Amino acid sequence: LLIKKHSDKARLPTRGSALAAGYDLYSAEKKTIPAHGKALIDTQISIAVPVGTYGRVAPRSGLASKFMIDTGAGVIDADYRGIVFVLLFNLSDKDFEVQEGDRVAQLIIEKIETPAVMEVADLEETLRGTGGFGSTG
Repeated sequence: LLIKKHSDKARLPTRGSALAAGYDLYSAEKKTIPAHGKALIDTQISIAVPVGTYGRVAPRSGLASKFMIDTGAGVIDADYRGIVFVLLFNLSDKDFEVQEGDRVAQLIIEKIETPAVMEVADLEETLRGTGGFGSTG
């Protein structure tokens, strides 16, 4: 995993254990996330994920369970070379302080398929059919 640090405040992603799926991402800044608000957290790193994969920015379970901090959608494509920001949502009634060096999210590298898009007149029928939300129990 190729990482470029853009400042001395940047930290390389780390894994919390030998079998951890995600790499912890660190804040390169101090920032307040207001109660019921959101903030973009600067990591000051750029990442080159391997071709055939993407990086999914995922929540850290401790932030969610202890402080009601959730992570917004984050996808790092194999051709993206910009600085990685982490979108955090504060679902609590209290402001949340992010400190420089705090672990704010985790990066999970996932394999992807990118099939060609083809328009068709009909799709193959399945047992489930058009059943959507809650249709399987």
